[in-house]
Amino acid sequence: MSLFARNLPRILIQTAQTTTARNIHNSVPSHNAAAGVQERPDVRTKCTLIPGDGVGPELVYSVQEVFKAAGVPVDFETYFFSEVNPTLSAPLEDVAASITRNRVCLKGILATPDYSHTGELQTLNMKLRNALDLYANVVHVKSLPGVKCRHDNIDCVIIREQTEGEYSALEHESVKGVVECLKIVTATKSQRIAKFAFDYAIRNQRKKVTAVHKANIMKLGDGLFLKSCEEMAKLYPKIEFERMIVDNCTMQMVSHPQQFDVMVTPNLYGNIVDNLASGLVGGAGVVAGASYSTSSVVFEPGARHTYSEAVGKNVANPTAMLLCASKMLRHVNLPVYGDMIRNAIDKVLRDGKIRTKDVGGQSSTQEFTYAVIHSLQLPTAS
Repeated sequence: MSLFARNLPRILIQTAQTTTARNIHNSVPSHNAAAGVQERPDVRTKCTLIPGDGVGPELVYSVQEVFKAAGVPVDFETYFFSEVNPTLSAPLEDVAASITRNRVCLKGILATPDYSHTGELQTLNMKLRNALDLYANVVHVKSLPGVKCRHDNIDCVIIREQTEGEYSALEHESVKGVVECLKIVTATKSQRIAKFAFDYAIRNQRKKVTAVHKANIMKLGDGLFLKSCEEMAKLYPKIEFERMIVDNCTMQMVSHPQQFDVMVTPNLYGNIVDNLASGLVGGAGVVAGASYSTSSVVFEPGARHTYSEAVGKNVANPTAMLLCASKMLRHVNLPVYGDMIRNAIDKVLRDGKIRTKDVGGQSSTQEFTYAVIHSLQLPTAS
């Protein structure tokens, strides 16, 4: 591969930034906020970076600036990966190989074009998940300090199976005007996601797992998913288990979300509940997520919106992407840096002086990023 081709993703990311956003680089404080951290420059972590579409490159730029100011020992292997601009996109095989090799990835949201007239059924997101077997999507929905919403003290985790179900991409038009869409549910994958949910509850001192289903109508498909969860629950007697029909679940979420702890869902229901829950704590710009396989993790915002209409306007909220980066640092055993960034975000939100339009303010992406950088502090010794 030529030198230009290798650098193409970085070139594309840089040209996507507005002039205002680029000014952050010139105004970053000269001191290193992590100067007191015991750094080992010979031991650095390499992570795959996918900027994504829409405002994704701008949000990733915020992460890179915060990492630079905090002295985070992470090197990014960047790939331009897009379905809306396929001629410039890196091949799926190269991106999957990079994530497999690095075992961790920070990813912006990929836009999905309308392929209703081309016959293409699998989106690029689906192809990447299947290539890496990213079967478990985890979205932690938690109330943030300083962000006023209808409900307070929300703290729930939505665990979604995302390799089968309604997103199996098995559709065909049997006769003119009649489309058959297959929903695939298997015992193996249902048991796997159920076990993941209960294991997550144990590891994170959670007390209850709620299985979300529609087995009263889809008696075989959702019935198999629910049966798998029920059987798995017997192996975890210390974790409370409950069943909830998905339509009742959405009503309970908007009326009394504090009742939920860990939720395990099939593919489509999880997608809907993720977005609903994100709206309860401030919107798509403030919720982080991650997708897990047995060997790798992809960190990306929990509510998947590209906000293409906001590109270049310096108004996108980088909170979700920064929270993803913080979680990624904890995952790669750099908790001091992860906590430093998380604490800085909390301080900026708690102060309330700098906030983007989506959470009731008038600040720009640049201003929020700069505020986080100036709030970076070493964690106090316990």
